Amino acid sequence: MKPILLPALAAVVVLSSCNAGRSAMGGAEQVGAGFGEAVTAPLDDFNLRRQLIPTVLLQAEANPYDLRNLNQCTTIGAEVARLDEALGPDTDEPPRQDGSYASERAADAAAKATLDAIRGTTTDFIPGRSWIRRLSGADQHSRHVQSAIQSGRMRRAFLKGIGMQRNCAPPAAPSWFRPKR
Repeated sequence: MKPILLPALAAVVVLSSCNAGRSAMGGAEQVGAGFGEAVTAPLDDFNLRRQLIPTVLLQAEANPYDLRNLNQCTTIGAEVARLDEALGPDTDEPPRQDGSYASERAADAAAKATLDAIRGTTTDFIPGRSWIRRLSGADQHSRHVQSAIQSGRMRRAFLKGIGMQRNCAPPAAPSWFRPKR
Protein backbone atom coordinates (compact mmCIF):
# COMPACT_ATOMS: atom_id res chain seq x y z
CA MET A 1 0.00 0.00 0.00
CA LYS A 2 1.35 3.41 -0.95
CA PRO A 3 2.14 5.86 1.88
CA ILE A 4 -0.34 8.40 0.50
CA LEU A 5 -3.16 5.89 0.74
CA LEU A 6 -2.88 5.55 4.52
CA PRO A 7 -3.46 9.25 5.34
CA ALA A 8 -6.43 9.37 2.99
CA LEU A 9 -8.00 6.33 4.60
CA ALA A 10 -7.18 7.71 8.06
CA ALA A 11 -8.95 10.95 7.16
CA VAL A 12 -12.07 9.03 6.20
CA VAL A 13 -11.96 7.11 9.50
CA VAL A 14 -11.40 10.26 11.58
CA LEU A 15 -14.23 12.05 9.81
CA SER A 16 -16.56 9.14 10.49
CA SER A 17 -15.89 9.31 14.23
CA CYS A 18 -17.22 12.88 14.59
CA ASN A 19 -20.48 14.52 13.59
CA ALA A 20 -19.41 14.25 9.99
CA GLY A 21 -20.20 10.54 9.82
CA ARG A 22 -22.54 10.99 6.89
CA SER A 23 -19.89 12.97 5.01
CA ALA A 24 -17.34 10.22 5.58
CA MET A 25 -19.80 7.61 4.40
CA GLY A 26 -20.34 9.69 1.26
CA GLY A 27 -16.56 9.77 0.73
CA ALA A 28 -16.37 6.02 1.23
CA GLU A 29 -19.16 5.57 -1.31
CA GLN A 30 -17.20 7.72 -3.78
CA VAL A 31 -14.16 5.50 -3.30
CA GLY A 32 -16.32 2.43 -3.84
CA ALA A 33 -17.87 3.90 -6.99
CA GLY A 34 -14.53 4.95 -8.47
CA PHE A 35 -12.53 1.92 -7.35
CA GLY A 36 -13.15 -0.13 -10.49
CA GLU A 37 -12.02 2.66 -12.80
CA ALA A 38 -8.93 3.36 -10.70
CA VAL A 39 -7.91 -0.31 -10.66
CA THR A 40 -8.39 -0.68 -14.41
CA ALA A 41 -6.37 2.48 -15.23
CA PRO A 42 -3.66 0.39 -16.99
CA LEU A 43 -6.24 -0.40 -19.68
CA ASP A 44 -5.90 3.25 -20.73
CA ASP A 45 -2.11 2.86 -21.03
CA PHE A 46 -2.48 -0.18 -23.28
CA ASN A 47 -5.13 1.71 -25.31
CA LEU A 48 -7.70 -0.98 -24.53
CA ARG A 49 -10.07 1.60 -23.05
CA ARG A 50 -10.43 5.11 -24.48
CA GLN A 51 -11.96 8.27 -23.15
CA LEU A 52 -14.78 9.26 -25.48
CA ILE A 53 -14.63 12.76 -26.93
CA PRO A 54 -18.06 14.45 -27.02
CA THR A 55 -19.29 15.33 -30.51
CA VAL A 56 -19.54 19.04 -29.68
CA LEU A 57 -15.78 19.08 -28.92
CA LEU A 58 -14.94 17.25 -32.15
CA GLN A 59 -17.01 19.83 -34.04
CA ALA A 60 -15.20 22.64 -32.23
CA GLU A 61 -11.87 21.08 -33.11
CA ALA A 62 -12.84 20.86 -36.79
CA ASN A 63 -14.05 24.46 -37.04
CA PRO A 64 -13.90 26.57 -33.86
CA TYR A 65 -15.08 29.77 -35.60
CA ASP A 66 -18.09 28.34 -37.43
CA LEU A 67 -21.10 30.70 -37.30
CA ARG A 68 -23.52 28.70 -39.46
CA ASN A 69 -27.03 28.65 -37.95
CA LEU A 70 -25.91 30.90 -35.09
CA ASN A 71 -27.77 34.05 -36.09
CA GLN A 72 -29.87 34.42 -32.91
CA CYS A 73 -28.98 34.79 -29.26
CA THR A 74 -30.96 31.66 -28.37
CA THR A 75 -28.98 29.48 -30.79
CA ILE A 76 -25.67 30.92 -29.55
CA GLY A 77 -26.80 30.27 -25.96
CA ALA A 78 -27.78 26.71 -26.84
CA GLU A 79 -24.35 26.05 -28.38
CA VAL A 80 -22.62 27.52 -25.31
CA ALA A 81 -24.80 25.27 -23.11
CA ARG A 82 -23.72 22.21 -25.14
CA LEU A 83 -20.08 23.20 -24.63
CA ASP A 84 -20.70 23.81 -20.91
CA GLU A 85 -22.14 20.30 -20.64
CA ALA A 86 -19.02 18.80 -22.21
CA LEU A 87 -16.43 21.05 -20.52
CA GLY A 88 -17.99 22.04 -17.22
CA PRO A 89 -18.59 25.64 -16.16
CA ASP A 90 -16.63 28.45 -17.80
CA THR A 91 -14.17 30.58 -15.83
CA ASP A 92 -16.60 33.53 -15.85
CA GLU A 93 -19.17 31.50 -13.92
CA PRO A 94 -19.19 31.93 -10.13
CA PRO A 95 -18.50 28.74 -8.17
CA ARG A 96 -21.65 26.85 -7.28
CA GLN A 97 -22.82 27.23 -3.74
CA ASP A 98 -23.94 23.68 -3.18
CA GLY A 99 -24.43 24.11 0.54
CA SER A 100 -21.90 21.41 1.36
CA TYR A 101 -20.25 21.37 4.74
CA ALA A 102 -16.50 21.49 5.25
CA SER A 103 -16.66 17.86 6.35
CA GLU A 104 -18.26 16.90 3.02
CA ARG A 105 -15.56 18.75 1.09
CA ALA A 106 -12.92 17.04 3.23
CA ALA A 107 -14.48 13.64 2.55
CA ASP A 108 -14.52 14.42 -1.19
CA ALA A 109 -10.84 15.40 -1.07
CA ALA A 110 -9.97 12.24 0.88
CA ALA A 111 -11.88 10.09 -1.61
CA LYS A 112 -10.11 11.77 -4.53
CA ALA A 113 -6.70 11.28 -2.89
CA THR A 114 -7.49 7.63 -2.23
CA LEU A 115 -8.59 7.01 -5.82
CA ASP A 116 -5.53 8.85 -7.15
CA ALA A 117 -3.30 6.66 -4.97
CA ILE A 118 -5.00 3.49 -6.20
CA ARG A 119 -4.72 4.65 -9.81
CA GLY A 120 -1.05 5.51 -9.28
CA THR A 121 -0.36 2.14 -7.71
CA THR A 122 -1.97 0.20 -10.56
CA THR A 123 -0.09 2.13 -13.24
CA ASP A 124 3.29 2.22 -11.43
CA PHE A 125 3.87 -1.50 -11.91
CA ILE A 126 4.02 -1.15 -15.71
CA PRO A 127 7.68 -1.14 -16.78
CA GLY A 128 8.38 1.30 -19.61
CA ARG A 129 4.93 2.82 -19.24
CA SER A 130 5.73 5.86 -21.38
CA TRP A 131 6.90 3.63 -24.24
CA ILE A 132 3.85 1.42 -23.93
CA ARG A 133 1.62 4.51 -24.11
CA ARG A 134 3.45 5.69 -27.25
CA LEU A 135 3.43 2.31 -28.98
CA SER A 136 -0.19 1.51 -28.13
CA GLY A 137 -1.47 4.89 -29.35
CA ALA A 138 -2.76 5.85 -25.88
CA ASP A 139 -0.42 8.86 -25.76
CA GLN A 140 -1.66 10.12 -29.14
CA HIS A 141 -5.30 9.66 -28.08
CA SER A 142 -4.63 11.54 -24.84
CA ARG A 143 -3.19 14.45 -26.85
CA HIS A 144 -6.25 14.36 -29.13
CA VAL A 145 -8.56 14.56 -26.09
CA GLN A 146 -6.62 17.57 -24.76
CA SER A 147 -6.71 19.24 -28.19
CA ALA A 148 -10.49 18.77 -28.39
CA ILE A 149 -10.93 20.24 -24.90
CA GLN A 150 -8.78 23.25 -25.81
CA SER A 151 -10.75 23.76 -29.04
CA GLY A 152 -14.02 23.57 -27.11
CA ARG A 153 -12.84 26.22 -24.66
CA MET A 154 -11.70 28.43 -27.51
CA ARG A 155 -15.06 28.03 -29.30
CA ARG A 156 -17.01 28.82 -26.14
CA ALA A 157 -14.98 32.01 -25.64
CA PHE A 158 -15.49 32.95 -29.30
CA LEU A 159 -19.24 32.37 -29.08
CA LYS A 160 -19.53 34.45 -25.92
CA GLY A 161 -17.63 37.25 -27.67
CA ILE A 162 -20.04 37.06 -30.61
CA GLY A 163 -22.92 37.08 -28.10
CA MET A 164 -21.58 40.26 -26.51
CA GLN A 165 -21.17 41.86 -29.93
CA ARG A 166 -24.80 41.03 -30.74
CA ASN A 167 -25.97 42.27 -27.31
CA CYS A 168 -27.13 38.84 -26.12
CA ALA A 169 -27.82 37.94 -22.50
CA PRO A 170 -25.93 35.13 -20.75
CA PRO A 171 -25.33 32.24 -21.44
CA ALA A 172 -24.77 33.53 -25.00
CA ALA A 173 -22.39 36.07 -23.41
CA PRO A 174 -20.23 36.05 -20.26
CA SER A 175 -22.19 35.88 -17.00
CA TRP A 176 -21.15 39.41 -16.02
CA PHE A 177 -22.37 40.97 -19.30
CA ARG A 178 -25.59 43.00 -19.20
CA PRO A 179 -27.16 43.69 -22.61
CA LYS A 180 -27.98 47.31 -23.44
CA ARG A 181 -31.66 47.92 -23.99
